Parts: sequence; structure tokens; C-alpha cells
Amino acid sequence: MPPTKEERREALKAVYHQAKGCTNCPQLAATRTTVVFGNGNADADLMFVGEAPGANEDRQGLPFVGQAGKLLDALLGEIGLSRPAVWVCNVLKCRPPGNRDPHPAEIEACQDYLLRQVELIEPRVICTLGNFATKLLRGDPTGITRLHGHEEVRVIGRRAVRLYPIFHPAAALYTPANVEVLRADFARLPELLALDVPPQPESAIEEPAVPDAGEDDPAGQAVPEAEAAGSPAEDERDRAEAEREAESDADADADERDPEAARELEPAAVQLGLF
Repeated sequence: MPPTKEERREALKAVYHQAKGCTNCPQLAATRTTVVFGNGNADADLMFVGEAPGANEDRQGLPFVGQAGKLLDALLGEIGLSRPAVWVCNVLKCRPPGNRDPHPAEIEACQDYLLRQVELIEPRVICTLGNFATKLLRGDPTGITRLHGHEEVRVIGRRAVRLYPIFHPAAALYTPANVEVLRADFARLPELLALDVPPQPESAIEEPAVPDAGEDDPAGQAVPEAEAAGSPAEDERDRAEAEREAESDADADADERDPEAARELEPAAVQLGLF
């Protein structure tokens, strides 16, 4: 017999408490302010998955709270949804120091938390935000420029979902034309959510493919020819990084003005949508 909604919620709470004290990645555990587990509706039909927390997220313990998060909220509002109706999280639950790319070993160490979130929340549709999350959950190097706006059924952990890649909202902050691309892709979400749930696997588990970079060096990851330097996909990645850097600068200034705010290590439990 499948678990009840209440049983799944309690199990998700347990995963949250486990993640709070995680030290699987010693460097991330030593430099983070808090674990950014995710937040929203713990029984959501729609899940968004980004790359890793930025400075704002690390300080507040919540995902997508900067300018990219505001755009995400606005786009949700345009299709009749809101942040409390969906689940938002990242592949990594801790901020990489200096906003560097996640290392393959960190992705592997952290991916069980994401797989458990997918299993327990039971989304119908997972939106991957940007290149990183898309390549990881598809286990394929094809970039977001080719894939955005095209859904496919994929097995993520123990659950079959409709995987729907879209550009990272930060891309639109630096290229206004991408706002319309995002808006068009978001407009299809109600249609996808209305479809039947894909047939579920009985026991097979497909785990996200950890990028093969060798010796934990993200610079060693192969870049497909279609996404070589200067391509739209690389530009989107650079802009997302620039957004996180800008948030880091803003947070550093804020911490100097308000040192007490920097000490708030534990987000309110109700913000997680679990309690």
C-alpha cells in the first residue's frame, strides 16, 4: 500500500532534519550559513529544481529569494499559481564557496536528498531551471538552448515525471528577450499539469548522472560543440553566475549594516511548507 499524504509529509520532515546536519561535503559544511533544503507545498504537483543556493539563499535558508526569485514568482502569478502552491529547491542544498560551480563529488553526495524530495512530494512535472539542473536530471549533455519548452517523461529516482527544462530566470534579468521565452514556456505549464500522471515504475531506480569531470574539477566537464564559448547557453550560464555574484555583494553590504540578520541561521519551520 502506498504511503498516505501524512506519512509522506512526516518522512519529508525527517529528510529535512537529516539534511540540516549533513557533513557529507566537508568544505560546504564548513562554509555554509545554513542548509537550503527547499520550500513550498510538500504535496505539490509542480517542482522547480535549480543549481545551488546563492548568497541570499544561504543567509535566509530559502531558495530563490533574490531578483531571479522575484521573476519566478511573477511568472507563476501569470499562470494562476504562487510559490506556496509549488515546491522549489536546488540540486545542491549548500552554497558552494565563492559561488563556484558544484563539484561532481558534491553532486553525488547531495543527490539522495533531491531523489527523496521527488519520491515523497510526488510531483507530476519537474521544471529544471537552466543548464546545470537540466543536464544532471536528464543524464545528458544537451543544453538548455535546444531543450527548453520541450517536455519528456523521465524516471527520477523512484518516480516517473514530466521533465520540462526552461531557462534560468536569471538569464532574463540580463537579456530582456528571454523574458518572453520564459513567459511562453511557463504558459504551457497548466496544460502539462492537467495531463495524467505518467505510468510509474515498479522498482527500477534511475539516478541523475553525475557530470564526469575527473578529480572533482568542474572545468574538466565536456562542453558540447553546440554550446561552445559565446553560445546562448554559455551566455545564460554566465548571466546566472553574475546574478549570484551580485546577490553576494548585496548581502555582504546588508550584513555590515545589520549583523544580527547574518546570525539568523535557522529559517522558520513554516517557511518550508512542512509544519
